[in-house]
Amino acid sequence: MSLSEGRYALSERQQSHIHHVIQAKSGDVLRVGLLGEQLGEGVYQAASSDLPAHIHSLQLTQAPPKALPMVLVMALPRPNMLKRTLHNITAMGVKELYLIHSAKVEKSYWQSPVLQSESIHQILLEGLEQAKDTIMPNYTMVPRFRPFVEDQLPDILVGKMGLLAHPYQASACPVDLQEPCVLALGPEGGWNEFEVSKWLEAGMSAVHLGQRILKVETAVPVLLSRLYPA
Repeated sequence: MSLSEGRYALSERQQSHIHHVIQAKSGDVLRVGLLGEQLGEGVYQAASSDLPAHIHSLQLTQAPPKALPMVLVMALPRPNMLKRTLHNITAMGVKELYLIHSAKVEKSYWQSPVLQSESIHQILLEGLEQAKDTIMPNYTMVPRFRPFVEDQLPDILVGKMGLLAHPYQASACPVDLQEPCVLALGPEGGWNEFEVSKWLEAGMSAVHLGQRILKVETAVPVLLSRLYPA
């Protein structure tokens, strides 16, 4: 939050991190960034009788890290897993995310407080801070599977490779892609036969990570780091 021109207030969580983890004192120069803008340095000022704890004298000269050239479509996971997964994919550079319904997604998941915009914003913000990034991802809730795959997916796939994470009758997941992609990842129980057929009809190709079946929160970073290694 901007206090005045050139001064930006710190949240309680940010203050706690600066005090307990970084252990900075007033006048220390810290690495900072403004949401939606660039990265650089700023001077830390602890709270006083006149002003709350804040950063001032910003020098922002560095561009944020490059985004991954991909669209991630993910069946809505359990709320606790969703928190961890959103944090991870944001830190790894995903900027376009669709959270989609699937036959094996419990309907109650869509009523979770985690899906409130304020909650998701906070999770994504923490992922950005972890990775020293400033560009917030875009996310879309998709409560109906078939209209998305039949009507929206063809446009999203234009100019991109379509990859369906599915362990059966699939090819090995490619490594180090040199083109953008759409990656679709199913729920813990996997996509059902109807859903797989619709993905394939839309132009997606099924890929696997080997014989081991991984949880969503593990599969996501493995897939992202395999497709677009640092």
